[in-house]
Order: sequence, then C-alpha cells, then structure tokens
Amino acid sequence: MKKVIASLALLAALSSCNSVKNMDTSTASQAASLLGSLSSNSTVQQVASLFSLLDTDNNDAISSTEAMGSVSENFDTLDTDNNSNLNLTELQGILALLK
Repeated sequence: MKKVIASLALLAALSSCNSVKNMDTSTASQAASLLGSLSSNSTVQQVASLFSLLDTDNNDAISSTEAMGSVSENFDTLDTDNNSNLNLTELQGILALLK
C-alpha cells in the first residue's frame, strides 16, 4: 500500500516538472508504478521496460530531463561513463542501489 501511495505522490509531483512535460500521463503513470515496484530482486526485463518508458525521445538513452524518481536522484551515480545519458546497462545499476 505504501508503494502505491508513494507512486501516486511521485506522479502528482512530477506532473508539474519540466522533465515529464514531454511524457503523456499514461506513460508517466506506468513509469512511476514500475519504478515504485523495483527492488534488488527485479529482473533485467523490468529495468528494460522502465528504460523504454523513460526514453521518451526514443534515442536509446535517458537524459537527465527524461529521468524521474530514484533514477533522477541517482543520475550522476548511474551515469558511469559521464556522458550525461544513461544507457540500458547503466540503468540496470539502479537495482544495486535498491538493496
């Protein structure tokens, strides 16, 4: 129940952020829900689904403006090659941070 409330609160807060303005409400809701359900036991497929939802410009990278929630909060840590974008491999690092 806490994760559902946290996901809804995250979605409400993010709806006013510039980083989500290019993302439709349904996609943002799906991303927030998936992000809220991730744990250190999550699968690579779940992270790949999150990657697809966050990559709103479909350039196979997540920029800091596309990131949300814990991805945004940990963006610099996840961006291991320091190119200001996250690829799928870098995003998978979120699982280690959820331990």
